[in-house]
Amino acid sequence: MIKSLVRPVNLFEAGYSYLKGAVTGIPDINGMPVSISTELTNHCNLHCPQCLSGSGMMVRERGFMDLELFKKIMKELSPSLYSVNLFFQGEPMLHPLFFSFLGNCLIPHSVVSTNGHFLSMDSSEKIVRTGLNKLIISLDGMDQETYSAYRVNGSVHRVIDGLNNVTLAKKMYNSSLKIEIQFLVNRLNEHQIPQMKRLAKNANASLRLKSMQIIDKRDIATWLPLGRRFRRYKIKEGEFAIKNSFPDRCARLWFNPVITWDGKVVPCCFDKDAEYVMGDLNHDAFCDIWNGARYRIFRKSVLTGRHMIKMCRNCNSGLRVSILS
Repeated sequence: MIKSLVRPVNLFEAGYSYLKGAVTGIPDINGMPVSISTELTNHCNLHCPQCLSGSGMMVRERGFMDLELFKKIMKELSPSLYSVNLFFQGEPMLHPLFFSFLGNCLIPHSVVSTNGHFLSMDSSEKIVRTGLNKLIISLDGMDQETYSAYRVNGSVHRVIDGLNNVTLAKKMYNSSLKIEIQFLVNRLNEHQIPQMKRLAKNANASLRLKSMQIIDKRDIATWLPLGRRFRRYKIKEGEFAIKNSFPDRCARLWFNPVITWDGKVVPCCFDKDAEYVMGDLNHDAFCDIWNGARYRIFRKSVLTGRHMIKMCRNCNSGLRVSILS
């Protein structure tokens, strides 16, 4: 009975400390994270131009997470966690031990996001049998020309075949796996949204129409959708600026840290190049990092001047442009 209360009590403590910090500006933290993202690898088979990993703009070292490190993370954090994302930068299914990570995931809710190029029938059956809760498949076009304009080196037919394989495997094993198609809306593909909705319906999948983050401002005119509801950016004084008021708070710093493939703990999923490392799990316990001085100072800087932090200037936290369909 007591063990079953660990997660809800931790959620209450984390939520209370976040709300207290948002109101008072005091960066205290109670409890542990309720969700984490673990980066199995930052290698990728595609070369998406606005992705730090795929575009080649990432400067940090490339590699694959050690399975023993993942087990260590699960041992320390699983009692408090409600969910874990097995992805960050890169394509997680490129990890040679990908299915071993799924098998060692001790969290009630687990999620994998993939570009869909490795969903063979065999892999799809394995995914379904592991008990994964949610599989996100990125699919940003209905034909090869539109799709590969952004997903450079990708094959739309291979991704759709992979989607069909997972759908079939799910039926074969009577699985409760949730399938989500993620569609990055841009100027080149927004006209295909109705077709994508039909594809998702036929696959019994949910569809997430997501605003596109643009890391190179020189390319905004190329990718910015004509439909304003999907735009993350606006024109301000002749310049493109994100449509965000940057409130001095961010729940991610109290709930959702990210762990890179080499054990670095970073504040959130917008720290793609690990510029704000809070600690290293190869040397310290997560609890010590979570409650340490670096995290406290960073939380304080967000509570007093979030707009001054470079990483936060392209963040969609507090920005309502991502639309679920």
